[in-house]
Amino acid sequence: MFDKLTGRNKNGQPNEDPTLLISQENIPNHVAIIMDGNGRWAKKRGLPRIAGHREGMSVIKKIVRYSNNLGIKVLTLYAFSTENWKRPKTEVDFLMRLPERYLSVELPKLIKENVVIRITGDREKLPDYTKKAVDNAIEKTKNNNGLILNFALNYGSRSEILDGMKSIYRDIENGIIHIDDVSETMLSNHLMTSDLIEPDLLIRTSGEIRLSNFMLWQLAYSEFWFTKVLWPDFAEEHFDEAIREYQKRQRRYGGV
Repeated sequence: MFDKLTGRNKNGQPNEDPTLLISQENIPNHVAIIMDGNGRWAKKRGLPRIAGHREGMSVIKKIVRYSNNLGIKVLTLYAFSTENWKRPKTEVDFLMRLPERYLSVELPKLIKENVVIRITGDREKLPDYTKKAVDNAIEKTKNNNGLILNFALNYGSRSEILDGMKSIYRDIENGIIHIDDVSETMLSNHLMTSDLIEPDLLIRTSGEIRLSNFMLWQLAYSEFWFTKVLWPDFAEEHFDEAIREYQKRQRRYGGV
């Protein structure tokens, strides 16, 4: 085995395969992941869809720990979209229980590892038991200052942008600001993610190549990486591959 950050094996010798080395100089600060493919993973095995979600939760544990070890500052996981309420009630009910199940086991570890829990999304429709679980995690990790683990829960980017625009319009209507004051920065500051850095890297699993109403504003200049690997099969080596690809790219932000 070798250390992916130092490129050396357990004996301190250089790793023979330099392509496996992850540079510490260009680790993305914010990685956002669309965790897709749980249902298909289960279907391929003749299992109910919830089995895929259960397996996907175990992957979250690994990737959170790995992200923290790599020095990533923010990890945003698209856990449940505003459109996911259209799914069968049994599946929705199971998904709404996952934060509670995940945090009941992982919260002590996350606290010890200095992780900060955050939720981005419309909380109003969430069941009380879901809100209670996430509120407890947010409260107990509020004094941490390590990796921000941000769950996008009941999140939809179009409604987020619309709500931000309405908030700005109310300020204009009340004479707090003038229409000429409205800027990209102002709209960013009216979004749910106003206190987070924008994602450097977006990863989507399962082979789908679309954003699915996820962080449409925030991902304007992010690097995208898509893989056919289903989320329950996603492992540290796939994450490494995404980061190595990110480190090869030049981010020009519209320049040359």
